[in-house]
Amino acid sequence: MIRALLDYYRLPPDSFGGVSPTIDFPSGENGFFEFGEKNICYGRNQSGVSANVEDAGKFDASRDVQTGGETIRLPFDFNEVIENLRRERYRRNMNADRKSFSANKVVRKIYYLVREWLPVWLRRRLQKIYLRRWKELQFPAWPVDFTVDNLHDELLRLFMKKSGTKKVPFIWFWPEGASGCMIMTHDVETSAGRDFTSALMDLDASYGIKASFQVVPEERYELPDCYIQQIRDHGCEFNVHDLSHDGQLYQRRDIFLQRAERINEYNKKYNARGFRAGVMYRDLDWYEAYDFSYDMSVPNVAHLEPQRGGCCTVMPFFVGKILELPLTTTQDYSLFYILNDHSIDLWKTQLDLIRERNGLMSFIAHPDYLINQRNRSVYESLLKYLRQMVTRENIWAALPGDVDRWWRARSQMKVVSRDGGWEIEGPEKERARLAYAVLDGGRMKYELAEVAQENVHK
Repeated sequence: MIRALLDYYRLPPDSFGGVSPTIDFPSGENGFFEFGEKNICYGRNQSGVSANVEDAGKFDASRDVQTGGETIRLPFDFNEVIENLRRERYRRNMNADRKSFSANKVVRKIYYLVREWLPVWLRRRLQKIYLRRWKELQFPAWPVDFTVDNLHDELLRLFMKKSGTKKVPFIWFWPEGASGCMIMTHDVETSAGRDFTSALMDLDASYGIKASFQVVPEERYELPDCYIQQIRDHGCEFNVHDLSHDGQLYQRRDIFLQRAERINEYNKKYNARGFRAGVMYRDLDWYEAYDFSYDMSVPNVAHLEPQRGGCCTVMPFFVGKILELPLTTTQDYSLFYILNDHSIDLWKTQLDLIRERNGLMSFIAHPDYLINQRNRSVYESLLKYLRQMVTRENIWAALPGDVDRWWRARSQMKVVSRDGGWEIEGPEKERARLAYAVLDGGRMKYELAEVAQENVHK
C-alpha cells in the first residue's frame, strides 16, 4: 500500500484485500499535471507534465491509471507528489517570468537593512505594491487549498472502487471524535507587543481560549524571566520566533546552519517545543537542522505572504521528525493592512471551508497590531465567533503543543481486526475514535463508529 495514504488515514495495511498498487517510477523533468477533478500535482508523470501551472489540465494522469487484475498502476509516484506539494517544491517553477521579492536576495537584504528606518506607512505601501496582483495567482487555490487532502481522497476512492469496498476503517483525525481543531497563536514582534501580552492573554481567556506566544530571542527586545513565566502561568505556551527576525534566516545554507544551532540553543534554554520563522520564510528541505518538536511557518496558501506558495493541506504533517502545523487562515496584519478589511467575513469563510473537511483552523494574531482599538474590536468579534463555533460544532480548541502530542500519538496507532470487528491500538488509544470512509454513490463521506457523523465532500 502507498505509505502516504496509510499515514494520512491510519488505515489497516490490508484494507483492500488483494488489491495493491504498482508504480512505474517515471523519469524526466518535474512539472505540473492533474489527477482527478482539477487536483493539481507537481512531480514526474508518465502522462506528461507542463512547465506552467496554467497548463496542468492538459496532462491528466487519471486517464492513464491501469486497473487490470488485482493491481492499480499509477503513472506517477503518489508519495513524491504529496511531498512536493507539502514542501512547496513546486515554487521553483512558479512565477518564472519575474523574480519575486522573497527570492531576490540582494533586494531582500537591502529592504531589511533599511526597514527599521522606513515609516510604517511607506512599508505598508511597498508591501501592497508587491502583493497587488495576488488575485491573479491560480495555485494554490484561494482562500483555502485542499489539494493534498483531495489527492488522498481521490486515491482512497480509487482503491475502494477497484476492491469493491464500501466502507473502510481508519483512525479519526482528532481526539474524542472532535469534528475539527482550532489553535490560536500570537507572534510578538516588538516591545510594545511584549508589553501588551498580559492584556491579550486576559482577553483570550475571557472567551475560553488559550494561545501560544512566539517570541524573538535576539535583538528585538528584552526577555525577562518573569515575562516567560507569566505566559506559562496563564496556561499558554512559549515558543521561539526566528532568531532576530531580520528576514535572513533562509538566505544562505551556511548562515542558516549557524542560526539554526543558536535557535536550538534557545529552544533548550526556554524549554520550548515549537517554532515559527519570521515573516513565514521557510525551506522545509532544511528542517533536519532543527531540534524543536513542531513548526508553524508554512501557510496553506500564501498569496498574501512575501514568500508565495503554500502546503495545500489543512492537516498537520511530518517533515522528517518535525510536525508541521500549517497556517490555514489569513494573518491579522494581511487582513487589516493589505486587504483593508476590518470585518471577520474572510475568516468566517475560511472557517466554513476548513470545517467541512474536518481540518486544522489555525490563526496568527499579533499583540503589536491588536493594541489598536479598531483592530482589537475585530479580533474580539473573532473570539466571540470562535467560542460559539467550538461549542456548536464540537471543535477541539487546543494549544499547538497539544496538537503536536496528539498527532505523534496518532502516528503510532493502528487499526487491528479483533473478534469480527475493529479496534485501535497504540499510545493514547483511549482518546482515539474509530471512523469509516464510506463510498456512497461515488461520493466519499466519513462516519464516526460511535455516532454517525457525516461530512460529505466531492
